[in-house]
Amino acid sequence: MEPILLYGFPSGSSMGLVAALEWLGKPYRLCRVDMLGEMREPSYARLNARHETPVLITDAGDALTETMAIAGWLEARDEDRRISFAPMSPEADRMHQLMAFVNTGFTGGFSPLWAAMEMEVPNPEVQSVLRAVGRESVIERHDKLEQMVDGGPFLLGDRPVLADAVFIGVARWLDFHQVADKARWPKLAALREQLEADPAVIFATDLENGGLTSGSGACVGHVALADVINRFGR
Repeated sequence: MEPILLYGFPSGSSMGLVAALEWLGKPYRLCRVDMLGEMREPSYARLNARHETPVLITDAGDALTETMAIAGWLEARDEDRRISFAPMSPEADRMHQLMAFVNTGFTGGFSPLWAAMEMEVPNPEVQSVLRAVGRESVIERHDKLEQMVDGGPFLLGDRPVLADAVFIGVARWLDFHQVADKARWPKLAALREQLEADPAVIFATDLENGGLTSGSGACVGHVALADVINRFGR
C-alpha cells in the first residue's frame, strides 16, 4: 500500500512534509485533519495519543508520529537522494543539524503564542504574558537561524531537501502570529520566497486551504480520517 500522511490545518507544520513527498516523487496518499476539531476527538488518540499531526501510516500499516521520525522514514527510502544526501556524508550531517534545530528550538519558540491563542478559558493577563514571551523567543530563534544559514537558494544548496520541508511548514507562523516583518532576517526571507514559489509548496499550501490543485501526480488521493482510524487505529 502507499503511505498515508495525515496533515493538519490550519497552518500545520505538516504542510512541509506534503511538499517533501512531492519532491520525493513516490506514490502516496493524504488525509486532511482539522486540528481545531476532529484532531481533538477521543477517537484520534487511536492514531496519536498526543492528539497531534503529522502522522504517517507507513506502507506496512503502522502509525508513525513526530516530524523527525517521519522525515527519517522518508530519508531511508530516498534511494535517488532527491530530498536527502548520502548517509554519513557531511551534507547529511548538516541537514540533520538544521532539521533538529528547526524542529526543536525554532518551532518551540512559537509555543507560548499558540498557547495564548488556544486557551480554552481566555485569561487576558496570562495571554498578554504568553504573547510577550513568545514574541521574544521567536525573534531570538530567528536571529540564531539567520546566523546558521549561508544564504543559498535553499538550506543546503541549489535544491530543496527535507530540512527545507521542515522549515517551510513552520516559518509562515511568523506572519500568522504577526511577530515581526520577515525582512528583518534577509537570508531567511529569501529562503521563504524561494520555497513559497516552489510548485510542491504551492500544491501543499493549496491543499491545506481546501483547494484542489493538481500536484506532480505522486499523490494518488485523499483518505477520510474516519477510514484511517477504523483501519489503522489501535
